[in-house]
Amino acid sequence: MIKNGRHWSNWSGIEKTKPRTVLYPVHIEEVVEVVNMCRREGRTLRVVGSGHSFTALAATEDVLLSLDKMQGVLETNPNALTATVWAGTKLKALGELLHTDGLAQENLGDIDVQSIAGAISTGTHGTGIAFGNISTQVVGATVVTGTGEVLDVTEQSHPDLFKGLQISLGALGIIVQVKLRLRPAYRLRYESSRVPLKECLKRLPELAGSHRNFEFYWFPYADPCQLKTMDETEEPETSRGIGSYVSDVLLENAAFGALSKLSKWIPGMSAPVSRLCAAVVPTGGRVGHSHRIYATTRLVRFNEMEYNLPAESMADVIREMRETMAANRYRVHFPIECRFAKGDDIWLSPAYGRDSAYIAVHMYRGMPHERYFADMERIFLKYGGRPHWGKLHNLTTERLRAAYPMWDRFLELRSRMDPDGIFKNPYLDKVFGQ
Repeated sequence: MIKNGRHWSNWSGIEKTKPRTVLYPVHIEEVVEVVNMCRREGRTLRVVGSGHSFTALAATEDVLLSLDKMQGVLETNPNALTATVWAGTKLKALGELLHTDGLAQENLGDIDVQSIAGAISTGTHGTGIAFGNISTQVVGATVVTGTGEVLDVTEQSHPDLFKGLQISLGALGIIVQVKLRLRPAYRLRYESSRVPLKECLKRLPELAGSHRNFEFYWFPYADPCQLKTMDETEEPETSRGIGSYVSDVLLENAAFGALSKLSKWIPGMSAPVSRLCAAVVPTGGRVGHSHRIYATTRLVRFNEMEYNLPAESMADVIREMRETMAANRYRVHFPIECRFAKGDDIWLSPAYGRDSAYIAVHMYRGMPHERYFADMERIFLKYGGRPHWGKLHNLTTERLRAAYPMWDRFLELRSRMDPDGIFKNPYLDKVFGQ
């Protein structure tokens, strides 16, 4: 088992900690050894993927366990359209590995640096009214429980545990392998366009219903918004040379990074910068294999809050957000990301029992976000919002229990799976109240 240094921070840098021990197991037996050691010595452990959650979900001052040495595809079944993969496998690598076997995930988000276990444990999602979050693609998992037991879990073998594990916040055990439901590889045509926000809101049902994947970004204090659509196609993949990469990725991120630094140094420039960004939204399109089209390279770091809402409330929430922004003039230039997702029956899924809208607010790293996020959160909660588990929020167990019908059943399951509290940390104590 590989040991490493003792300093850790998440992607945005908002969470930092000094674990007493950092471990990189290379097989399941070593994961079991770590769990049993923690039980004997009364220690706690948290598992970290890529550190892309903005909360303190993975933070610990005791044992931090990374699955970075447990990556890759174990088995694919092209006939059943499934694959079993190591839980530490990063989404970017997973997409390429599956593609070599002519397979692909049915939907993904716009970030591909997370591990598959981290993505499903926090409810990571893409967009599209026909698709649930990534956890809905899981058909089986191998987990090491808080007692050191290794269980192969499916909906048929362990119905309750399966529904708990699909989004578990790492509170039920250490997921070491994941079995995914897949589909044959496919290509997508991506299109970006610019329209007035009022027009976008009027056309929401049409836009969401007529495209496989649809999302939009609107900018504080600006009129235009960016529409992004993706649809399946048989067209050949668009050639993207080094010049295109430099233009679309490096220069775009560098320009936005420079404008973000300007907004941080001179906060009064936030509104003009937001309007400038809205005015130069890129338009055009390209074709590519699905896993390459979904992902967007993010080099400018930020902090984020995202809430799930009933799908039909999207436009009303945005109008109220705009009114609140106009009244308070927050120093913010980052666009607001808006997506859709199909409802599901996963116990801790923000989309539990309802077709959903997701609205995400961002703030450049190092700029104060607390008042802006808190005011937006009040609006989200007014409309029945539930927080994305990997994003910032201010809720404690009382509000969360009221929002999740299966909350107490999850807590009962947690007490059975982790009787010694091995997987606890201060963040989970706040969330679960125990």
